[in-house]
Amino acid sequence: TFPADVEFREEAYLEALRVLPAGAVAIVSTPDDSHARIALAAIERGLHVLVVKPLARTLAEHDAVVAAARAGGVLVAAEYHKRFDPVYSDARDRIRGLGDAGLFLAYMSQPKLQLETFRSWAGSASDVSYYLNSHHVDFHAWALAGRARPVRVVATSSTGMAEAILGHRVEDAISLSVDWENRPSGARAAAVYTASWIAPPGDAHTQQRFFYQGHRGEVQVDQARRGY
Repeated sequence: TFPADVEFREEAYLEALRVLPAGAVAIVSTPDDSHARIALAAIERGLHVLVVKPLARTLAEHDAVVAAARAGGVLVAAEYHKRFDPVYSDARDRIRGLGDAGLFLAYMSQPKLQLETFRSWAGSASDVSYYLNSHHVDFHAWALAGRARPVRVVATSSTGMAEAILGHRVEDAISLSVDWENRPSGARAAAVYTASWIAPPGDAHTQQRFFYQGHRGEVQVDQARRGY
């Protein structure tokens, strides 16, 4: 740990940034509500920054980080590691050849016992949609880059179990329903991204799968057993 002590101090990252030379890289893997302020502090020090997804929780924070990176001449990136999963990157290549988008259905979950690990931030610093849905949102946007754009987003959620475990308000599952518009045809497409962290113990720690339907074909991916 740095600094070399056992006492938690929320601003300890400022001390760490002061000992790094300009041009070094800061990797930010902290609760989501702290990403933007730590990234901005690192940029101010002339550091390149890799932020574990999401880069920020609000559009205003995101814009501030992007503007600071451009002004400071440093590289800032968000780490969406599913892009580097060979099955996902192959699926992206196949999707690019299937014409206009039609339908995307995604699901990702983790068992409820994991909520004990996330007790300090679940439902306050972040939620299950930022934590899990963001992977499939990013993947879908990456696959359709330059070919379609989201035009409407509606979110819904379920509650009850996570609140009983953690003792405060927190969603069990969140679904994002998104309308997409193909370019240049203007044809509409639909997407639903669902994430949950109240799944029972199962044969895999993280369920992660999606179904994609294009106008010229379909792609299905199930990566619950990635790495095998």
